[in-house]
Amino acid sequence: MDATTPGNVPSPSASPAHASIFRTVMGADFDRLHPELRRRFSVGLASGQACTGRGVMDRIWHGRGLVKPFLALGGTRNILVPREGRHVPFTIENVPYADGFGRETVTFVRTFDLPGRPRRFDAQMVLAPEGDRVLDYLGTHQHLASDLHFRAEPDGSLLIRSGEHRFREGPVDVRVPGLIGGDAEVRERFDERTGRFRIQVRVVNRHLGPLFGYEGSFTATFQDVRVCGVRPGLRPVREEARA
Repeated sequence: MDATTPGNVPSPSASPAHASIFRTVMGADFDRLHPELRRRFSVGLASGQACTGRGVMDRIWHGRGLVKPFLALGGTRNILVPREGRHVPFTIENVPYADGFGRETVTFVRTFDLPGRPRRFDAQMVLAPEGDRVLDYLGTHQHLASDLHFRAEPDGSLLIRSGEHRFREGPVDVRVPGLIGGDAEVRERFDERTGRFRIQVRVVNRHLGPLFGYEGSFTATFQDVRVCGVRPGLRPVREEARA
């Protein structure tokens, strides 16, 4: 495995031939990101790179007690994290591959080393057929799908906001109503002082208020995916074809 740290290799995003799904959906806005963020979100089949982040979550938090049963249920399929904690070691794996339907997919698999046993929060991202957004399939069986919208902020950080959520199981294909759904906001930036990526995630229900979130920092290494491949257990158990 060929692992490199940020700054050792020029960003593959400099070449149009290396357009990732994230560069495609952001267009010219992608070039406004900090160079290290451009490299991290250039992982893909064209660049041939995967990225692994390792760091610490300063805090993993939950909302009011009534949301905890939903978090516990989601935790059975690696959706959200049903435990709270501080100073929690974690890993995020961003590995590109072609899914069973031939779509370029990038894993966003987060493993939190919580007391008792590790907990995972799985997501697989693909480009929507229209090319105007990213589809975020959640969990081991991709029962939930969310639209994601990406934007570069004036300081070079990245803002990701969720849109419509859908639930799929067999013939069932329904929009998740706002009463029980959550709006996610992800902010990621590169801290030049520490040489670390900083991330903040917040999920809020429009009626119940804050549901879940975490914040922390990590360093990243990059691998040649043609050498390291996709490790067993990283891909979902079931793939969803519906966009």
